[in-house]
Amino acid sequence: MRATAPRPPPRLRRSLQPSAVSAAAAAGTGAGSGRGAMAEGEDLQTFTSIMDALVRISTSMKNMERELVCPVCKEMYKQPLALPCMHNVCHVCASEVLLQHGYLCCDPTSEPSSPAATPATRSPRLGRRAVPKPDRLDRLLKSGFGTYPGRKRGPVHPQSVSFPCPACRRDVDLGERGLGSLFRNLTLERVVERYRQTINISAAIMCQFCKPPQLEATKGCTECKSSFCNECFKLYHPWGTQKAQHEPTPPTLTFRPKGLMCPEHKEEVTHYCKTCQRLVCQLCRVRRTHTSHKITPVLSAYQALREKLTKSLAYILSSQDMVQTQIAELEEMVKHTEVNGSQAKEEVSQLIQGLCSMLEEKRASLLQAIEECQQERLASLHGQIQEHQAMLENSGMVGYAQEVLKETDHPCFVQAAKQLHNRILRATDSLQSFRPAATASFSHFQLDVSRELKLLTDLAFIRAPEAPVIDTQRTYAYDQIFLCWRLPQHSPPAWHYTVEYRKTDTKAKGLKLWQRREEVRGTSALVEYLDTDSVYVLRVKGCNKAGFGEYSEDIYLHTPPAPVLNFFLDNRWGFNRDRLAISKDQRAVRSVPGIPMLFAAERLMTSCHLSIDLVIGDVAITQGKSYWACCVDPSSYLVKVGVGLESKLQEWFQVPQDVVSPRYDPDSGHDSGAEDTTVEAPPPYAFLTIGMGKILLSHGSALTSRDPNGCTVPLPPRIGICLDYEQGKVSFYDAVSFRELWECGVDCSGPICPAFCFIGGGALHLQELVANKQERKVTIGSFAKLD
Repeated sequence: MRATAPRPPPRLRRSLQPSAVSAAAAAGTGAGSGRGAMAEGEDLQTFTSIMDALVRISTSMKNMERELVCPVCKEMYKQPLALPCMHNVCHVCASEVLLQHGYLCCDPTSEPSSPAATPATRSPRLGRRAVPKPDRLDRLLKSGFGTYPGRKRGPVHPQSVSFPCPACRRDVDLGERGLGSLFRNLTLERVVERYRQTINISAAIMCQFCKPPQLEATKGCTECKSSFCNECFKLYHPWGTQKAQHEPTPPTLTFRPKGLMCPEHKEEVTHYCKTCQRLVCQLCRVRRTHTSHKITPVLSAYQALREKLTKSLAYILSSQDMVQTQIAELEEMVKHTEVNGSQAKEEVSQLIQGLCSMLEEKRASLLQAIEECQQERLASLHGQIQEHQAMLENSGMVGYAQEVLKETDHPCFVQAAKQLHNRILRATDSLQSFRPAATASFSHFQLDVSRELKLLTDLAFIRAPEAPVIDTQRTYAYDQIFLCWRLPQHSPPAWHYTVEYRKTDTKAKGLKLWQRREEVRGTSALVEYLDTDSVYVLRVKGCNKAGFGEYSEDIYLHTPPAPVLNFFLDNRWGFNRDRLAISKDQRAVRSVPGIPMLFAAERLMTSCHLSIDLVIGDVAITQGKSYWACCVDPSSYLVKVGVGLESKLQEWFQVPQDVVSPRYDPDSGHDSGAEDTTVEAPPPYAFLTIGMGKILLSHGSALTSRDPNGCTVPLPPRIGICLDYEQGKVSFYDAVSFRELWECGVDCSGPICPAFCFIGGGALHLQELVANKQERKVTIGSFAKLD
């Protein structure tokens, strides 16, 4: 056994050497000189700045200690494995967890070829772990577990290993190979080692093979995965053997491979699979499991992830004031939570105490009523007992009557017997018709507290309203947005609602702030002052005494592409009053062909021509863009909606057109005869043809009846018409989704009027402005509810 003199730890010696040298230099050059004092001051300032920097680094490293602690053993990571759920766990801890769940794992402490494989030379941390009992291992081996680390051997098909992650509290699928398919987190190991060196400045790495007292390790061996002193390194690496060729390295507590290796093929990883989000080697890349996966070189993945992490970290570091503000806000919220929680407890206690006081008062009053009734009944029964006792043989009344009967003086007898006879009659009647003066039952004093018990059982804190449900059938956007909603069936009631909306802009970098309408009474609201041809997102939440509830699902509404034109149907001239009926508000029209249509249908076989009934709006457009919408009855036979020149429409009224003439084309506005000019001019009319629940889309080509499905679309609930007077074109939309159906040119050389044509039976009505929509009030009890 070698005798060694005690010496301070090397790391402590190394940390003291600079200060010792500085002190010696100062002693040699100072000696009372001014330059020595200045040099000593500069050295002290430099030493102070270095120590401040070391303190800051040490504080920063200590603050991240919680990031370096294994969630299982609560110690620093040792050989951490990266789980698929993005958490880490020590290899030994993972093996023990799987062993507790019935999986047999190989010993992860060291390799058999390592000198540290003997129990006497293991690291102290590993030596503290409990070794599984032999009987438990025998039971596990007899139950047929496999040889892969963390794998059960099934009867036919291999089973997947499920690992309970202690960080996220859920089971993680490790596949068939168990821990053998996990990567070792070498970066985390390096961070742990740097952290150990920072907080343990005076600690030295000791030789793992010296007998006590251990010497400081001076060399390390990556192949043996151990640290040695000079003598032990020579002993375990004898000259002339293969181990003598091991390259010594600086001593360390953890030995890592030079690069990250594939756990399955033991090859260096060179690529990253974006689909599986996993590092792969060349052999993994050609496997069938990664067929058609997006695989990139690991350098590209490194650069992209490093850039993202750098940007995120830079944003966090540049937002330290915001972080401090949010921390202060959270701390303030903690204080408010404590105060409000105590206040809520006090309020609940007062309310329950009030209920108890009321119950006590009610109990006293009920008991008083029972007591009064009891005393009254007892008094009646005691009086009846006394009357019956007077009729006994030895009672005073009977003896007095017997004495009165002995009286022989007639006048005196009559005087005394008359009073006594009345008492005797009452006693006789009471005796013959005996009935107790009061009942002994108190059944009518029973209480029915079932309703009160149910109320007390259901006594709970008020819940905030649930998320409202947007009524998509009644919600729409026109000149304004009409938003309608309802609460779920079993939701607590809401006192009022808050409607929030904002404009979505894909070109803008950031989201616009929500605009808010608060304390909305009822279940509908109007949102005004909106931009045209824009998409707005809206949401609603309810509020009651418990506070605000959850938001409803967002609903997206598209506003019209142009300002809404408000007009009425013109009932003063032109239209056929026998076949068209306009409503009183001049916003709806119905075609009623009647007897003339029947006569015309009877003469159709003789080439009789049917006339088109036309009705126009009471406005004329001379500039800008305008939009309006209408609803066409799906059962209409044939309806045309569109626009036309006012002058041409007046000619139409004077000379009604027919629908059988081959020269008539209402969509083009002119004849197709040979005398027509060859110069293409925009037509004076533009109509969209609707019939039998379908829309006919010509797309400028000749239509045939052989393929009707390719040129028709279903009729939407509302049809939108947008006229651009300057551009000379009109567009037709599905007014619900604002999908464009058809666009064509129109002659805008004069005023343009909205026009509607009918052939046969049909009906339509103009879309009412949201601003003119009257809300109907429904009164329930003393509350008014907007429907």
